[in-house]
Amino acid sequence: MPDRLAQDPPPTPPAALDRALSGAPQDYYPLVRRARDASYVLLGEASHGTDEFYRARVEITKRLITEERFTLVAVEADWPHAHRVNCFVRGASDDTSAEQALGDFRRFPSWIWRNTVVAEFVTWLREYNDSLPAGARKVGFYGLDLYSLYTSMEEVVRYLEDVDPDAAGRARERYACFGHFGRDPRAYARQTGLRGAQSCEPGAVEQLVELRRLAAARAARRDGPPDEDRRFHAEQNARLVVDAEAYYRAVYGGGQESWNLRDRHMAQTLEELVAHVRRRERTAKAVVWEHNSHVGDARATDMRELGQLNVGQLMRERHGTQAFSVGFTTYTGTVTAASAWGGPAQRSHVRPALPGSWEDVLHEQGLPALLIDARKLEGSGLERGIGVVYRPETELLSHYFHARLGEQFDAVIHIDETHAVEPLERTSEWERGELPDTYPWGV
Repeated sequence: MPDRLAQDPPPTPPAALDRALSGAPQDYYPLVRRARDASYVLLGEASHGTDEFYRARVEITKRLITEERFTLVAVEADWPHAHRVNCFVRGASDDTSAEQALGDFRRFPSWIWRNTVVAEFVTWLREYNDSLPAGARKVGFYGLDLYSLYTSMEEVVRYLEDVDPDAAGRARERYACFGHFGRDPRAYARQTGLRGAQSCEPGAVEQLVELRRLAAARAARRDGPPDEDRRFHAEQNARLVVDAEAYYRAVYGGGQESWNLRDRHMAQTLEELVAHVRRRERTAKAVVWEHNSHVGDARATDMRELGQLNVGQLMRERHGTQAFSVGFTTYTGTVTAASAWGGPAQRSHVRPALPGSWEDVLHEQGLPALLIDARKLEGSGLERGIGVVYRPETELLSHYFHARLGEQFDAVIHIDETHAVEPLERTSEWERGELPDTYPWGV
């Protein structure tokens, strides 16, 4: 454990709670009031599979959209896959339902976005956009992540086939380098990182540069009606290819560089998205949905000692109070997660939080749910984070880290007992769930 954090005072409960959450519409009023002037509102989650975290983010996001004119929802998902959802919520696709629009989210872990809460929210977004007057800026849904290496290459070529077939041919030639390794980026990373195969980086960079140059030339000669959204979509895909190529090579290089490359990419995508909208609108404000480990300031956690940074840190450093982050915690319940990477979704029991952890301290308040101004939280303690894999048998090692919660976030929402988010594809394994650790005795 990092000495500096371990030497901090232990966590202490706040002297006064901002609000005990009851499920009433006014629950999140203080939070929305504090966040209204920010350009970036970062909403976290302590796991990738908790129903209450998704629902709280939905309610907060709806209020920011309807009351504070936020028009961008950016999530921890791949850019091209989220683009299909974006087209649906704007009424610009052939999909007839939210479940269809979420159809590209099939790769592990599909339940993060293919779940009932997200489907309900996407449906609401479509209905909200449809209700807006003609000419009003519609709310968009965007992905920030970089795992869609091959899909993004295809998107670049598809765009160029429409605007410049010769350029599309050059793009195919450059991207053909990746075809030597199949469609598995891990195979590409192994061959280039461990076996000395020539990387495809030069071609990926050349393609991004040419795409930008073509866009500038078309704009200068006013070659046809501008379609800035299509151009922007293509450019983000080309930049994603560059960053994903570097990311996958870094995975096999060890160290923390792959994590940092990913979060830098997500932060840059978020900033470029806001800048893109601001070129046409006076203001652009974004709500971000990501895990606590991405939106909470890394400098207030063990991540700093490991040399890791994250989106929350970068946005605070670059935008100050224009970035507002909210963390989520839970004491116990169930969660949708896999027991190993690539495994099926399971409904697993979340063990009661470790004594003395932040989750335990907030549990001791004796309330089902509460909203806290993080500035009232002092000291350092263990904090739990569950990703797409949950390993209760090694929970301390696998899921806990030290954090100064009051510096990590601007606000914290604690929901004492939570439940697993429901995947759109409910398997018999998920329905059954895992047996409690104490089965059959119950103690």
